[in-house]
Amino acid sequence: MKSNGFRVILTAMFASMVCVSTLCIQIASPTGGYINLGDALVLMSAFLLGPVYGAAAAGIGSALADVITGYVHYAPGTLIIKAAVAVAAALLGRVLSKRAPKLATPLRCIVAGIPAEAIMVVGYLFYAWFPLGYGAAAVGEVLGNTAQAVAGIAIAALLTPIVSRPKEIREMLDKFK
Repeated sequence: MKSNGFRVILTAMFASMVCVSTLCIQIASPTGGYINLGDALVLMSAFLLGPVYGAAAAGIGSALADVITGYVHYAPGTLIIKAAVAVAAALLGRVLSKRAPKLATPLRCIVAGIPAEAIMVVGYLFYAWFPLGYGAAAVGEVLGNTAQAVAGIAIAALLTPIVSRPKEIREMLDKFK
């Protein structure tokens, strides 16, 4: 189970779950993007797989969802932004685990998820404003992205402890840390 092949397979599985959770519910936003549930799996990937594999799963899965749904112009930004969210969440989660080990896992997910998801909100604002050329219209996405972030944090805080509870899963995921 320590092989890189196993890690790649599990990362690919998480990338597919990120993609599917992004595709399952989509609400259009004013500048041509969409609100979705993918951020819950982006954060779970970070918390369960760590910064490297979590970032790969989050970035690839989210960008793939953009390509599948016809938002190809968002895919490069999504790849970078969602990977950055996962890196931040994973690293903050690790720091909290070491500095406040008695802090309940759901609360740890929330505390680590808030600044990580702030990267998503600011990242998409910047990406839509400059590379995509929406200018001030990009501000219209902030509210939707913030709602997506809040939902993602809440769902990840609920599901991460449940998924990582069984001993076998904890032992398997420890290989990523």
